Amino acid sequence: MEYSKVLVYKYSPAYFRLPGSGLIVRLTNRTLRCIFITKFCSFLWILLNICTFAASAQQDPQISQHMFNHLMINPGFAGNNGQINLMLLNRQQWVGFPGAPVTTSFQTDAAVKLIGNTDGLGFTVVKDAIGYENNISFGVNYAYRFQLGQGQLGCGISVGMMNKNISPGWSASQGGDLVDGSDPYLPKQEVNGLLTDVGAGLFYRHKKYYLALSSTHINQPSFSFEEKGHYSLKRHYYLTGSFNKEMNDDRFAVQPSFFLKTDGTTSQVDLDLIIQYNRRFWGGIGYRIKDAVVVFLGFEMLNGLKIGYSYDLNTSVLARYNSGSHELFISYAVLLNKNRGQKTKSVRFL
Repeated sequence: MEYSKVLVYKYSPAYFRLPGSGLIVRLTNRTLRCIFITKFCSFLWILLNICTFAASAQQDPQISQHMFNHLMINPGFAGNNGQINLMLLNRQQWVGFPGAPVTTSFQTDAAVKLIGNTDGLGFTVVKDAIGYENNISFGVNYAYRFQLGQGQLGCGISVGMMNKNISPGWSASQGGDLVDGSDPYLPKQEVNGLLTDVGAGLFYRHKKYYLALSSTHINQPSFSFEEKGHYSLKRHYYLTGSFNKEMNDDRFAVQPSFFLKTDGTTSQVDLDLIIQYNRRFWGGIGYRIKDAVVVFLGFEMLNGLKIGYSYDLNTSVLARYNSGSHELFISYAVLLNKNRGQKTKSVRFL
């Protein structure tokens, strides 16, 4: 049923009149929040489904501690907490498996005043090696932020470059004996391609939860080498969210989260649960469907330094060939005009 607004948010709650009648409907704050959350989720899901997908395998690095690592895939996060943030992350995936992925990333972001009063700027550098590929990419991120409902929405865009290196000199110790050297689509000598990469994202932050939608490689850059070689980056999509629930004992908080990524052909879903203690320490467990069980540990020091670790134990057939995946990050937040000793409600919901 359609509603037409007759009074504009006179404090709270809001009032609406049913069309064609004199009946006025009173909407409480709780009802308004439910309507907003429902519409926002529907909006994100529609955006995710109307995109045209390209058939390909997922190419972006795997990250388990996604709840602490937003900027790498979503420029809308830039300037999210009004601080200057720096993060260094390293992931050793499928340890013991020849040619397994190794990812190292550095990212920084800060709140600035450019177009609006709460804009954000960010910078990311990612080095990703897997098999005969060795890629280095960097991106500049900008987010325009504004109040929406009881939270804040960041609309971001990232522009950067990727240097893709493909080397035929993959040794047997790295699993080179698994590659058919006569494959005409593999280069006979080392090749490099410089690709322009564009991404975009929305990041909505409420004091108790966040929801985010983003896409990487929107322009689907590509390059060709030798006679038959061709490489392209396919568009990837991400939908993430989390909720912060404080327990009766306010030293504890529970933070469930989800992380969906897809390239239109393959999809992957992470379901995680983190328990925070005394607003400084956290631990938890996650499940990447049909792939791995993940364990999280971490702590935050009073000076703004955070250290987080995760271990992935494979549940797929790959478990026979590796001893798991290790991921470690170190981050530092420069708190502006704030006492270092002051506790925040959450290491993630600042």
